[in-house]
This record gives sequence, structure tokens and C-alpha cells, in this order.
Amino acid sequence: MRFVALALAVLALVSAAPRERYLAVWAMEANEFPGKGEGHDLLAVFDVGADFGRLVATVPTQTHGMMAHHTNPQMPEDRLLFAEDFMASEGHVFDFADARRPRLVASFAAAQGYTHMHSFATLANGHVLATYQLTGWDRDEPGALVELDQHGRVVRAASAAVPEIDPNIRPYGVLPLEKIDRVVTTSAPMLTVKATTHVVQIWRLSDLKLLQTVDLAPSVNGAAAQSADDAVLLEDGKTVMIKTAACGLFTLTGLNAGQAQLQRVYDYGVRICSGVPVIAGHYWVEALQSAHTVVVLDVKDPAHPTEVSHLYLGPGAFPHWLSLEPHTGNIVITGYGSLINRISFATLDVESGSLTLDPRSIDLAHRTWADGWNGGVIPHGAVFFGPAYR
Repeated sequence: MRFVALALAVLALVSAAPRERYLAVWAMEANEFPGKGEGHDLLAVFDVGADFGRLVATVPTQTHGMMAHHTNPQMPEDRLLFAEDFMASEGHVFDFADARRPRLVASFAAAQGYTHMHSFATLANGHVLATYQLTGWDRDEPGALVELDQHGRVVRAASAAVPEIDPNIRPYGVLPLEKIDRVVTTSAPMLTVKATTHVVQIWRLSDLKLLQTVDLAPSVNGAAAQSADDAVLLEDGKTVMIKTAACGLFTLTGLNAGQAQLQRVYDYGVRICSGVPVIAGHYWVEALQSAHTVVVLDVKDPAHPTEVSHLYLGPGAFPHWLSLEPHTGNIVITGYGSLINRISFATLDVESGSLTLDPRSIDLAHRTWADGWNGGVIPHGAVFFGPAYR
């Protein structure tokens, strides 16, 4: 009996001990955005647990910081995080097997002539799907969907060009649906094009065959159909929702039937919504840049989303990147304006959908970095990780 009591006491102490919680931040040494090569890109790890804000590790790269941009939206199961500098058209792979000592294990660039990689999604086999916006450096032509191995080497690539439907396709977001052998990509230009883009593309995952290019424009009048930038699978495991940079929300159905269809279900009412959304249960959390706000929608009924709360960040704040901490309602926020050298946090009540700002933040404007850089550091992609999440 004494042994049982002692074991229970030990378990109670372990349960009460602070969890190891970290944040991996992809950033560039720069005082303005884009960075224009002021310093290098780097990966920084911060403690966001018991010793909140402590810099745990930095991993430098040789990329001159032009636009340190997207990473995987969450830490992959294999702990290999992909990150890109969009304007430099260079990507990197970081190994987080040791949470406190991440390593740069590979770097990569163009893929069979396609350039300017944007988004990453890790597959069950460890390979990574990446969207490349352009063909070549000097040709403003549509890019591709590319499958990479764990070192960023090209496995295969397929052009996204469908000039008869939309000559301005620029692959942006990527959503693999492995159970049904499909991939959804969105189209939104990061660089200037002559006209708008307004399509979503459906691919067969097993061979990257482009099956369908769906036009958003017939489903809605006005600007809300322009530049689809994110595709997300909802909690029900079957509904895909598409968000446009112009603040429209659409449901995408019929992926298996070969005749996918889009239906507009919501309009935020503003016109700059190029933020990265996250799903927490049946709540859709979205950064609205032009409203300086993070909004929470209840999408339990995907055909009729309803706003349940919003968090106003101030007139100078332009939130963009959001990522959810596993098993909690904690959300990291990075962006532009007053957020440019700062990592902010919010907490979502997963029962009510209420969103509150964490009074704590991490200041990146006034730090001395290991390589001697003393200017500001601009964060972009940021994901939670830690042993407790395995």
C-alpha cells in the first residue's frame, strides 16, 4: 500500500510539473519588410513555458533575408520543419529531434525550373508537398505543385498552368487529403501580375495529375472571389473551406466526383484578409489585416458560419500568421505594422469561442544575436512544439 501511495504521489508531482513548451520562429535580420538583404534568415527557438520568452537556440542560415515567410503550419510528426524565404526563392529544412538543439539539415532552391516556393504540407510518408508560384526568375508564368523528399530534393513536379481558364494562376496554399487521394491548392499572387486570379485546383495525390481547375468567380459577384489563398479541412473531416485574400469564405464539395463545386458561405465585409487561418474544434480563427483584428467564426454548420468573438489589436497592427498550440487554445500571432518585431499570443476558449489577448509578448526589436546582428528581427512563420505534444 505504501508503494502504491508513493507511486501516486510521484505521478501527481509529474502531472503538476511545468510542461516543456517551445516556439520555433522563422525570421529575418531586418529593420523593414521586405528585408532587402540587411542580414540573414534564422530559426529561433523560444521557451513559452515556465521561462517564457527565454531564447533557447538560434540556427543561422546563409540566406540573405529578403522575405523570411512561411513554414509548415504546425510542427510535423517527424520534427522536420520546412521554411522558405520567398523573395530569395530559397528553402531550408530544420531537424527538431532535440527540442533544445535544432539543426539545419538541408537547403534547396528551384525545382525543375519552378521558383519562389510558398507553402508546405508534410505527408504520411515523410515527403512534403510545396507550392511554387512561378516558372523561372524572369518569366511571370504559373508555377507548380512539387513533391519534395525530406531533404528538399524534387521527387516530382506538375505544372499548375491552365491558361484557358486563368492565365494568372499562382499556386499558394496546399492541402493534402490522403484518405481520398486528393490535393487542393489555392492561387494568390505574391508578386505583381497583370490581372487578378480566382481559381482553386484539385489534384490526384498519387501522381500529381491536375484533375480540375475551379473558378470562384461564378459563385459570387464582386471582389470576394479574388486570390484564394488558404484551404482548410474542417473538424468533420470531409468539408474543405476556402478563404480568399479578399475576405470571402467558400465551401468546396465534390472532390471525389471529379466535379468539385464552390459555394460562397461568408463575407467578412473588409477586403484585405491575407492572414493564415487556424481551426480549433468547430471554430475558425482568422486574421483580418485591414480590420486590425483576429476573428473567430463558428463553422459547425459550414454553410452558415457565424461570428462569435473578435480581438482588436490596435490601429497599427496588421496580423497575418496564426498557429495553434496542440491540445490547448493558445495561438501565436505575427504580422506587420506594430507587430513587425514582435511575437504576440492569444487564448481561445474552446468551449465558448471567446478570444483574449495574452498580456505577454516577445520583443525582437532589441536583442543581440549570436552572429553579431544588433538590428531588428522580423518573425513570420511560428509553430509550437515540445515533448509534451508527442
